[in-house]
Amino acid sequence: MKLAKEVIGKELIEFEKHFKDAVKSRVSLLDRIMQYIVKRKGKQMRPMFVLLSARLHGEINDTSYRAASLVELLHTATLVHDDVVDDALERRGMFSINALWKNKIAVLVGDYLLSKGLLLSLENKDFDILTILSNAVKKMSEGELLQIEKTRNLNFDESVYYEIINGKTASLLASSCGAGAASVTKDEQTIQKMRTFGEMVGMAFQIKDDLFDYGDAAIGKPTGNDIKEKKLTLPLIHVLQKVSPSLKKQIINIVKNNNNDKKKVKFVIDNVVEHGGIEYATQKMIEYRDKALFILHEFPESPVRAALEELVRYTTDRAY
Repeated sequence: MKLAKEVIGKELIEFEKHFKDAVKSRVSLLDRIMQYIVKRKGKQMRPMFVLLSARLHGEINDTSYRAASLVELLHTATLVHDDVVDDALERRGMFSINALWKNKIAVLVGDYLLSKGLLLSLENKDFDILTILSNAVKKMSEGELLQIEKTRNLNFDESVYYEIINGKTASLLASSCGAGAASVTKDEQTIQKMRTFGEMVGMAFQIKDDLFDYGDAAIGKPTGNDIKEKKLTLPLIHVLQKVSPSLKKQIINIVKNNNNDKKKVKFVIDNVVEHGGIEYATQKMIEYRDKALFILHEFPESPVRAALEELVRYTTDRAY
């Protein structure tokens, strides 16, 4: 992401100021938690997509910064709530909010972040941006609930998987790019094109995340976390459609009933590798990446376009 930071380095510093201002609270407990959240910030990939999408079509302005802040507020709110749902004690190598302040406070912190994001847009009459991002929140909730529903029987095909990750992950990246464009142009065709671009990046991003669960020399040590959480991801779904009925039944039984048995989880991972699940998912990930790049290359060549291409390739080439 080096080029992106070079192209919009000053703007990212300005964004951080906007974000810090956006999360301030007069309640000392909340303000302390907000400072902790700002301190443990991640790669800020989504704000980068917002700002670069804006720069691709015009000049970054206050609306662009508010759009980037809204995206980061919504993303952070969902992460805080996800940690509660998953009972996760760590996030980005640091303690999660629920680990430090317990679930009740974590839920309220997530609600606070969501409300701050909504108010930020409403108070500045950024109604187009708010509409774009509100749709993303709806789709993210639907994606999570669809995954919970389908996890119960562990028997769904690729189309359902794509529907789940489109809602859970791709919708926010799609909205990030759409909101960035909408902050500098009213051209609906351009906004929609950027939204589709972000959606394709988001699909590739999530498939890459799912590949981390199986690992190889390039990806790292296998973890089996998705299997332990009874999540069917693309490598496993593909293999379940290929193997014999008896082996399919055995694998599903392990995921359902023996997902904490390390030897049996390794058996599932080995079968996914042996039957081409990794290669298949990698191929699909690259297809989504290339669809995103095809859309991006419809715009004139520039340092901004090159920075966006670097970000796209980062989503599929990253080591963690």
